Amino acid sequence: MKKAGIKKIKEILLKKRTLVFDHLDKKDKEQVFQFCEKYKDFLNQSKTEREAVLQIVQAAKQKGFVDIDTLLEGGTNNIKKVYKIFQGRCVALAAIGKKLPHLGANIIASHIDSPRLDLKQNPIYEDLSIGLMKTHYYGGIRKYHWLALPLALHGTIIKSNNERLDISIGEHQDDPVFTITDLLPHLAGKTQSSKNISEVFDGEKLNLVAGSTPLGGDDEKERFKLGVLNCLYEKYGLTEEDFVSAEIEAVPSEKARDIGFDRSMIGAYGQDDRVCAYTGLEAFLDSQSPEKTAIALFFDKEEIGSEGSSGAKSNFLEDFMSDLLFISGGNTDNRSLRKALIHSSCLSADVNAAMDPDFKEVHEAMNAAKLGFGICITKFTGVGGKSGASDAGSEFVGNIRRIFNKNNIVWQTGELGKIDQGGGGTVAKFLAKFGMNVLDCGPALLSMHSPFEISSKADVYMTYLAYKAFYNDND
Repeated sequence: MKKAGIKKIKEILLKKRTLVFDHLDKKDKEQVFQFCEKYKDFLNQSKTEREAVLQIVQAAKQKGFVDIDTLLEGGTNNIKKVYKIFQGRCVALAAIGKKLPHLGANIIASHIDSPRLDLKQNPIYEDLSIGLMKTHYYGGIRKYHWLALPLALHGTIIKSNNERLDISIGEHQDDPVFTITDLLPHLAGKTQSSKNISEVFDGEKLNLVAGSTPLGGDDEKERFKLGVLNCLYEKYGLTEEDFVSAEIEAVPSEKARDIGFDRSMIGAYGQDDRVCAYTGLEAFLDSQSPEKTAIALFFDKEEIGSEGSSGAKSNFLEDFMSDLLFISGGNTDNRSLRKALIHSSCLSADVNAAMDPDFKEVHEAMNAAKLGFGICITKFTGVGGKSGASDAGSEFVGNIRRIFNKNNIVWQTGELGKIDQGGGGTVAKFLAKFGMNVLDCGPALLSMHSPFEISSKADVYMTYLAYKAFYNDND
């Protein structure tokens, strides 16, 4: 066969892996960098799930969305753009389309919680001449990542008089920060060097340095603990018991930063999964008037299995869909709700692990996502033999592939490491239980679950375009 013939056959038969920057023209590349500046601002303002909810709702209100709870008592109306907050930690947006909600919706579901350190309910104590605060880590972390790092405290406290206090300490240049001490290498030999990494770092030793000024004379007991508590009382009116009704999270105080001489990547805390939350939000708000009702879901608690009343296992989606049926004049009985959900299609918007140049051995190269090659379609997650996965059907994967190709979206496929290497899960299976089609789809990250995750700006922008194409598809 002639060489020209072989070349043509290759073009037809072989799957192409395209680098996003090779696909974009100069104007599009400028759009990438402009979009990511706003994304970095979102990351800096949304270091907890509660802060992310506030940012999402503020953006929705600017686009004319209204709180659906204010409409329920009035019955049906002509308002088509609504949002619903639940417990301050998860939120849903909807744009009611020409096809009303009982015919199903196009849904993009992400999560807005990230691995972190939570203060315990009785956190403050002293040891030697230092006031300290005990933490309990949340989600899957590498404990050593959190040592000798400047940390900020964000949270909500309900005081004894039922007054609500929201705090953010450590984000401004003149704020104090907090940290967890690490052992110097000179003394680490017998204590650390001969142990497995899982044994070296003890969760009970992830204690924050909180102060070192004593209160009272040298005969006073717990004078360094009292010094910390006195600072909190003078500044915020807090007592020790107030921590029982507090949600205080220790997160990296560093801002989102450009990485590389070319500024082509972003390093920041919380990109899993706020990169999907932000791109999903912007795609939703920028979409055209939908033919099919569009919904954007932002869940809490994904990093601990989507548990609790604000996670994807809860009834939040069912409650929101029922409200949509009500305000659009549809039936709200159980059968109508079930049909509305089963006729819906969903992208579970979550990140995948990009192949790391220094740790290639944990991936199977043919099926690993790579930084800069666009949004990653993940047909299944799970552990080992796909345990805990929803495993999307070929029909729905084919439909998403059609949408992406039709809209010139650069995409790739990926798995979360080698089969027996590890694994993980997303919200997909908790939405698939309703019978809707669900597919995991989001950008790949380096250093996932660390305090400084890395994304490609090209992938971030392509994820936004992909989600927008999904919302706008009417075929």
